[in-house]
Amino acid sequence: MANPTRGTRGMAVAPHSLASQSALAVLREGGNAVEAMIAAAATITVVYPHMNGIGGDSFWLVKTPAGVTGIDACGAAAAGVSRSNYAGLKAIPFRGGSAAITVAGTMSGWNAAYTMSREKLAGKLPLSRLLEDAIHYAHEGIAVTTSQHMNTRNKLAELKDIHGFAGTFLIDGAAPATGAVFKQPRLGATLQRLVKAGLDNYYHGDLAQSIARDLAAAGSPVTLADLASHKALLRTPLQLAHSLGTLYNMPPPTQGLVSLLILGQMDRLGVKDFDHLSADYVHAAVEATKRGFMIRDQYITDPARMTVDPQSFLDPAKLDAMAAQIDMAKAAPWGAGKGPADTIWMGVIDGNGVAVSMIQSIYHEFGSGVVLKETGINWQNRGASFSLDPGHINTLEPGKKPFHTLNPAMALFDDGRTMVYGNMGGDGQPQSQSAVFSRAAVLGLNPQDAVAAPRWLLGRTWGQVSDTLKLESRFPAATVEELKRRGHDVEVLGDYDETFGHAGCVIRHPNGNFEGGFDPRSDGGVAAF
Repeated sequence: MANPTRGTRGMAVAPHSLASQSALAVLREGGNAVEAMIAAAATITVVYPHMNGIGGDSFWLVKTPAGVTGIDACGAAAAGVSRSNYAGLKAIPFRGGSAAITVAGTMSGWNAAYTMSREKLAGKLPLSRLLEDAIHYAHEGIAVTTSQHMNTRNKLAELKDIHGFAGTFLIDGAAPATGAVFKQPRLGATLQRLVKAGLDNYYHGDLAQSIARDLAAAGSPVTLADLASHKALLRTPLQLAHSLGTLYNMPPPTQGLVSLLILGQMDRLGVKDFDHLSADYVHAAVEATKRGFMIRDQYITDPARMTVDPQSFLDPAKLDAMAAQIDMAKAAPWGAGKGPADTIWMGVIDGNGVAVSMIQSIYHEFGSGVVLKETGINWQNRGASFSLDPGHINTLEPGKKPFHTLNPAMALFDDGRTMVYGNMGGDGQPQSQSAVFSRAAVLGLNPQDAVAAPRWLLGRTWGQVSDTLKLESRFPAATVEELKRRGHDVEVLGDYDETFGHAGCVIRHPNGNFEGGFDPRSDGGVAAF
């Protein structure tokens, strides 16, 4: 057993310890959880640049005294892009300007959160303070993590010739070594520019004009008009009535519905009585996942184009029927996943109980690979998730939002606890959420043990394109063999394999005490006071 991190006044968790420390510093100075998360979000873009950046998208869940609100900071496809741009291709390329086809929404999410902090929570810390750490790390440098080194090295062949990549992410033409000093002065200058001009300058003003020029030079169809038309949206989260309380997640275009569907079914399958390393436990989660993915793949798309209400799938009677279809002795057939993704999730809760669960991403490792030469912004390739099949629910259309694997999670328990939790990694996100939530909330593991315990993954995630049921080798041999006997196509991976993503969890108890856990598969940490 590993001890969780504990605190009494505030707590933050992130997949890089410097980001959680940035959040903690803001909390110590009297900042609220939203301000702390903005600081963490800025720092993580600099210190974990292969996983996220200000050229990507983000989603937020924020609990205030008024309730839980979602922020949808997802950019749409350019107005001038269409399927005809990819005539002769079976799929949109993952790299280059032809993959950089959606507006980056992350900065609009920071701006919406900053406005919420000032208007609803009496936030007073200036942007200059919230972005201070990120600006310092960009100019003065960070120590390269093994994760950054390995991802740069492994993707070097497909990225080195992409517009702006080599001059930004390579040192002397090679992947920077673990521990090397890595600087991003253009990104630092861009963050300073945003402090002076305001975050909306990213979409309106001289920074927007610079971004548009660079995108055009890189072969992207995203224009100044596309940037100007973007704005973050405040959304009503999806809600699951769980036996322990109310669980929240983001609505479409995210797969937040899947995360809640899995936990709703597991609640009905009696997981509270299972050993968390047993075949019954993993089988129940995997079979619930399959049914959640079937709904996802049939219905979830840009919310403006959906034909059903996603909340309706969380009706108790529908969840009863879904869970009743699961055969605990036999695996159901499985098709294919949605594909890999890289992402970061972070959580903050302050001493007043304001809580934030936030996720931001550039989709694949280094996104499209395109780095804007004037600003140092690495642009996402989220548009590569669009289909070129005109009959597909997520077919590419101008101005359409892409499907997102991103989904931050939060739970408000009937006993007064608040929990923020999440994970990165494509199809793995809802599955790891089910592991962390059920182990911590249902089975009683402390947050650190819940996050570190062996995980499973059905389908694809970052760095993996197979659709097997992947298990960490720390599962008992008997569990592996029993899952095979039930018909699962099992693939065993190494201990603490990064394939299973980077998860995290923070719980605030009714007495004001905090517990948190970070993922040993990451470079993360929990910071508390």
